Amino acid sequence: MSSLVSVTIDSGVATIAMDDGKANVLSHAMWDELEAAFDQAETAKAIVVLKGRKGIFSGGFDLKEMGKGVENALLLTSRGSKMARRILSFPTPVIAISTGHCIAMGAFLMLACDYRIGASGDFKVGLNETIIGMTMHNFGIELARYRLPLNYFNRCVINAEIWSPEDAMPAGFYDRITHVADLDQAALTAANMFGQLNMAAFNGTKNKSRKGVLALLDQCIEDDLVPPSA
Repeated sequence: MSSLVSVTIDSGVATIAMDDGKANVLSHAMWDELEAAFDQAETAKAIVVLKGRKGIFSGGFDLKEMGKGVENALLLTSRGSKMARRILSFPTPVIAISTGHCIAMGAFLMLACDYRIGASGDFKVGLNETIIGMTMHNFGIELARYRLPLNYFNRCVINAEIWSPEDAMPAGFYDRITHVADLDQAALTAANMFGQLNMAAFNGTKNKSRKGVLALLDQCIEDDLVPPSA
């Protein structure tokens, strides 16, 4: 079986790249490999660069797996929430490199990261849940409320507006955008910037400042495992 996630650790930076050859859908297999990759990065105490394949960061949850029944859908959603929560509290900086389209759970992973760089171009970014008939889960609502500017929250979460990379910056999904050809250099520059920090102070401040929202998100993860009423 081919690997969905590759990990390269060099000079204190762990580059974690998702590539399923298609839309980088977030399946149980992808979550397994992402968890293992972040385990490697954490053991190495490395700054993380999380990226997708050419043209796409991630198209979100694997809808085929979501369609296998309510129990499986809830479990898959929970795994995504737990991964995003792990990134929010990860002891070293997590830099996200959006290599193209960034949709649904892919966009939530982007929101969880400490610094987000998007590729310019004809790409779509946003939360499309209410377009495709999914009621947003509690975790997603609260993560979006925490990371998105208030004046964009309704537009992103309820109205499901989809943005260009340029418009995704003021909407709160990206911190900067750059040409596709410059993404690797931008990642290196960001990693060097974070490398100047004292990691103990970074970790302490990151988790101390997010203590309240992390507790709220933990409760959301529990609540989201309750099947919806018939």
